[in-house]
Amino acid sequence: MFSRTRRRVILTTALAAAALAISACGSSTDTASSASSPADAAATNSAATAGVTSSGAASPAAAQAVQFNLGPDQNRVTTAKVDSIAAEVPQAIRDRGTLRVTGSAGTAPPLRFYATDDTTIIGSEVDFTYLIADVLGLKVDLSAADWAQNFVRIDSGEVDAFISNVTVTEERKEKYDFATYRLDTLALEVPKDADWTVNSRKDLAGKVIAVGSGTNQEKILVDWNEKNVAEGLEPIDIKYFQNSTDYYLALSSGRIDGYLGPNPTAQYHAASTGETKVIGTFSGAGDTLQGEIAVLTKKDNGLVKAFADALNHTIENGTYQQVLDRWNLASEAVQTSEINPPGLPKTAG
Repeated sequence: MFSRTRRRVILTTALAAAALAISACGSSTDTASSASSPADAAATNSAATAGVTSSGAASPAAAQAVQFNLGPDQNRVTTAKVDSIAAEVPQAIRDRGTLRVTGSAGTAPPLRFYATDDTTIIGSEVDFTYLIADVLGLKVDLSAADWAQNFVRIDSGEVDAFISNVTVTEERKEKYDFATYRLDTLALEVPKDADWTVNSRKDLAGKVIAVGSGTNQEKILVDWNEKNVAEGLEPIDIKYFQNSTDYYLALSSGRIDGYLGPNPTAQYHAASTGETKVIGTFSGAGDTLQGEIAVLTKKDNGLVKAFADALNHTIENGTYQQVLDRWNLASEAVQTSEINPPGLPKTAG
């Protein structure tokens, strides 16, 4: 994790940029009413399975991203306990009364990040955590760790769930169970003055591209690079940094040509700072499958059905959509929470 002082500087800069954007745009509208229409969402989701889905224009979500509440007082969407679903939770956790959830926090809005007090973890992933806990009648014990350490915490039983933009992959399914709650879309973010475009993996040949270590986007980027090299193209120079702020600093300084990461954070960063743009979006499960984001829990620990049933209840009662609308993620909605659906395929060989 990066220092709290540094987080404060970065977030203050982002807020200043957001304020300028609001001033430039004039009066704002209600977040929920500005969400993408179902037709727009369907078009986006259908295109995502085919590979590149965007030529770089900011999404409707990005245009409204500056309206996010970034303070510690969140006034989250809530829902009532459902006794029949709560009864599915293992007895030991019911007796404890808390749901222990880990995730990353060194990321940018709107997923999982530190509020303006530099202490409180907020974002869409946090809201979904609390919504699930509401249905299960549990309090939330929220914590943060770096990406790899989150898996260690799950393996050791220190926490019950990892909720932090985690993609379903076939490799992860060998050790973990998943209950889906969002579509997974990746974005290639570049400096605003960049004069190149991306239509396929071949356009990344010879480029310096940063990606998060241990993520599904790293697996996709490495696979693209291997295919490019096999076809005689220049290799992609893949770079790694510790936190999203480090990637953004590398982008602004010209040390990298692009950053492949979660689409929601890329769109927010591009809209709120005006320093970058998104030139392509991709499915988080590769070229032939729409990726999905899910709650991750230790395999066969008895929790995954409760998580999926809780999510499906919130989908049915509308609170799920309220959380999506609150963070302008309507285009990533799923119709139902599935347990262990097909995920990003394993690398051949």
